[in-house]
Amino acid sequence: MSQSFERIAVIDIGKTNAKVVVVDAATGTELAVRRTANTVLPGPPYPHFDAEALWAFILDALAEFAAKPGVDAVSITTHGASAALLDEKGNLALPLLDYEYTYPESIIEAYRSLRPDFSRTFSPGLTGGLNLGAQLHFQKSVFPELFAGVRTILTYPQYWAYRLTGIAANERSSLGCHTDLWLPFEGRYSDLVDRLGIRERMAPLRSAFDALGPIRPDIAGSLGLPSSVPVYCGIHDSNASLLPHLVGFGSPCTVVSTGTWVISFGVGAQPAGLDPSRDTLVNVDANGAPVPSARFMGGREWDLLTRDIPPVKPEEEQTAVPTVLASRAMILPSAVDGSGPFPNARWCWHNEPHGPAERRATASLYEALMTKTCLDLIRAQGPIIVEGPFARNKVYLEALQGLMGTPVHASETTTGTAIGAALLTGITAPAKLRQVSPAKPMQVLADYAAEWLQRTMVR
Repeated sequence: MSQSFERIAVIDIGKTNAKVVVVDAATGTELAVRRTANTVLPGPPYPHFDAEALWAFILDALAEFAAKPGVDAVSITTHGASAALLDEKGNLALPLLDYEYTYPESIIEAYRSLRPDFSRTFSPGLTGGLNLGAQLHFQKSVFPELFAGVRTILTYPQYWAYRLTGIAANERSSLGCHTDLWLPFEGRYSDLVDRLGIRERMAPLRSAFDALGPIRPDIAGSLGLPSSVPVYCGIHDSNASLLPHLVGFGSPCTVVSTGTWVISFGVGAQPAGLDPSRDTLVNVDANGAPVPSARFMGGREWDLLTRDIPPVKPEEEQTAVPTVLASRAMILPSAVDGSGPFPNARWCWHNEPHGPAERRATASLYEALMTKTCLDLIRAQGPIIVEGPFARNKVYLEALQGLMGTPVHASETTTGTAIGAALLTGITAPAKLRQVSPAKPMQVLADYAAEWLQRTMVR
């Protein structure tokens, strides 16, 4: 059946923006795309995602694409650290909590006593609601009456699948992304689900590759879609980015998924030596297999570091690199507190440059150095594939290759998450990659990196 699909509509909800993309099954080409901001409402009862605005956007995009270019199947990918809590009627019992919201200290302290040990979950203790278990604990503790009405708990991609099909499911890649709820090497829930008293409320586990069912007839009719259009279970977005390269490169390889977060996946790496204090963890891929990983909020940091710098041409930024290296102009981490390999460090300039090209080049080198740090922490092996916005940053790519001394490939797909989610339907669209041209041997880059690390570690 999957071989008959020609056009896959992918619902792709990131932390900052949401998209609906139509992917050509044969080539992986994006035939159409619509975008919107992912709005966070301030409350009450707490900051939360505007679920109804997203739902209206999804329906409008699907209706448009049903007419042209057409839709044969639907797949879904979203950011992690979110879950939907449904009441007995299937409506949200509590709003979709924004994972960046910080809880009262008493809630944080109480949750620390509930968390399973990192040695089993490989889920580090993170700020706010980045551990999904912390969100559930907060909602249960602060809103006990509303929480008592929760009948079903869904991981986030599967919430949208549920709204389209009426079928509830949970999926391993979303459960395995630092939730504290999953044991990645045992393939089952952690004891936290019992400590929170939610085991019976967790929706049934399904594979990311499962077609949950057709779109509900009433929705299909309103969209102008055939009632036979299947909706696939869906996947965590960084794991969607990983999937095409699992297919193309196998193990070992390393995928650097860039967006709001820069997440490095060490396929074939070992978990020995992972440091929970430095935002290393084990993710779970689309097949349910554990993948050592490390991350930092690279896209958010890039926005913070460059928002006041005038844009320059890429060639101007590249030309500025030797000047930056020679002058030892550096950005020291971290531009976003509380996450990444240096969570307690406050960022600063060292030998701050003045020209916009030099400043942007320094920011690109900073991102490459942070990525290298993450790759070293997970003992990454094999070729490196960069996907997302940083795959278009030549200074970043060439610096990363020079720092790592291993082949670096850049994805030419603008939304690798969409291609990965489309692959869940059984299509075999190839990943579009270009190999980064080998950088000239630059001892000065190695010296620059050594000084950056030294200055970072002594602060």
